Formats: sequence, structure tokens, C-alpha cells
Amino acid sequence: MSLAGRPTSKDVAHEAGVSQSTVSLVLGGKWAGRVSPATARSVRGAAERLGYRPNQAARNLRLGTTRTVLLMVPTLSAPFFGPVYTGAARVAARHGFGVVVSTWPDDAVGPADGPFAAPDEAIDGILASSMAVDALGGFRDTPAVMLDSGPAGGPDGERVPTVDFGVAEGMRAIAAHLAGLGHRRIGHVGAVVDQWTFRARGGALASAVAALPGGVLTRATCAIDVTSAKEAAGRLLDAPDRPTALVCDDDLIAAGAYKAARARGLDIPSDLSVTGFDDVLLATALEPELTTVRLPAEELGAQGMTTLLDLLSGGHPSPRVLPGELVVRESTAPPGA
Repeated sequence: MSLAGRPTSKDVAHEAGVSQSTVSLVLGGKWAGRVSPATARSVRGAAERLGYRPNQAARNLRLGTTRTVLLMVPTLSAPFFGPVYTGAARVAARHGFGVVVSTWPDDAVGPADGPFAAPDEAIDGILASSMAVDALGGFRDTPAVMLDSGPAGGPDGERVPTVDFGVAEGMRAIAAHLAGLGHRRIGHVGAVVDQWTFRARGGALASAVAALPGGVLTRATCAIDVTSAKEAAGRLLDAPDRPTALVCDDDLIAAGAYKAARARGLDIPSDLSVTGFDDVLLATALEPELTTVRLPAEELGAQGMTTLLDLLSGGHPSPRVLPGELVVRESTAPPGA
């Protein structure tokens, strides 16, 4: 028995009257054709009587795996990424994996510096959310799946599996909703972040408004924070022919648009309609509650982890797209209602 009072494989071997290598073969599930069924039963019986449990960390080292996945996100302060982690961790746990989180900021360029000196020895795979694929340049030999990052080619030109949101469809749904209310002068408060998801949102909105008879789109960009968004929205609202609706790339940006409107004595939605994107908890904390597009962030993490497990098993997963859902609340109304 070990000094800590826990049985070891040597104790099991002594109890069963076999070698430690035989114990390893049997408890590792590799005994068929190498150990007799009677010996295998004897080893398992001895392990059960002694209460022996294999050291999972040591077993992982022997197998050459860590059963650990790295989730890379731009920030830990945005409410969107918490559910992404929750979904990934839920699926990972069911398969005996753990998930660790690291940040790679929006304004970073080039390959990411991971939290490990030797990532190939520390992690089995990567989930990279809402970032450019070139961030994976420092992890060339590590299987990866891109989340909410658009079609992706890896550092060496190979296709990287992706799980995306249908953000363009979501933005077209917002444009159709506002057009149905009678809005033609629409302002876009766009995120200045150069990511696929925001480029796709902006492009879809511009195309939708261009196709609208009499449609006029003006645009101002900002960081994803309330103060910057308030300033950007204010620039649009101070124009001589101000928009009757502001379409915001993010619910937090919409909060800044609310502040800009109220600073100018404008009522939402009587004087100005405002929409967001993502449907985080903030959307229902605002007054009036925010019309937005609900993106299933937890499902993104879950589907991403499922895709990565498929990849680690030797599969060739196809791209997946998760649809958004327009959620109409009290922040939108006909112009001048």
C-alpha cells in the first residue's frame, strides 16, 4: 500500500499474483489476445477488492493526450462569452474533457500567445471564438475549430472546421422588421472591431437598406462599450436629417444609443427606434426592453465542442450554421408613433 493509504497498481498485481504490466493491460482495456480471460477477471477482482482507481493524469500521459481543450475568446468581460464556455464545458464533461479559457484581444494581430509553453503537450484541441483564423498560427499542430468566425482556412491553407451564427440572416430580419414599420432613414451604429461577424452584419444591413425604396443608411463606428457607442450614436442623431431608427451591432452598443437619444430629449420608441444584436441579459434590463436578434451562444459552445471531438476522433466535420431569432420588444415602433 502507498504511503498515502491508496492502493497502487503494484498492490493490485500482488493481490492478483500477476505483473504490473499485466495490470496495466487489463485495466487499460488492452488485454484481449495478450492475457487470458481468467487472468483479466482476477485482476479486475483484485482492483475492486482493494478499491483501486487508475491515476487518470498518468494514464493520459501514457496515451499522449491531456483531455484538455483551450477556449480562446477576445475578452472575458463581454456577457456573450460566458454561455459559450458553459455550452462547451457541458459537452466536454460528458466525454471526460476539461476546458480552459484564454483571451486574445480584438485588436491583437498575428499568432496568439497561448497560456502554455508547449501547447501540443498541454492541450488536445482549440475552440477559437470570434477571432481571425491567423491567431492559430502559433498552434499549427493542434486541431482547432473556429466559432462565429466565418469560413476559415488554416495557417497552412487547410480548411478549419467552423460553427457560425446566421448573422447576415439576422440582420436582414431586423431590416425587414424596421421597413415593415415604415422606417426608411436608418442609422447603423457598427462595431469598429475587424471581425467576420461584424463585417457580415454590416454588409447584410447595407444590402437590405439599398434594396428598400427610398432607403437611406448612415453609419458611425465605435468600440463595444457604452461610452463609445453613445458618442457614435450621437453623431448620427445630430445630423440634419437624422435616422428614425438605429440598428446596433451589439446589445451593449444599443445601451449607448439609448443614452445618446435621451441626452437629446428623444423618446424610445416614439421618436427613435433602436435595435440590438445577441440578446444578452442586458436586452431585457433596458427600458424599454430591446428588440434584438437572439444568438444561441451556449449552443455555439456545445456545437463547437461536438465538432472538435469529431475532429479529434479522425472525422471531417462539415461547417455548421446556427440560425438567430428576431425578438421583437418595445424599443421599435413606426416612425413618429
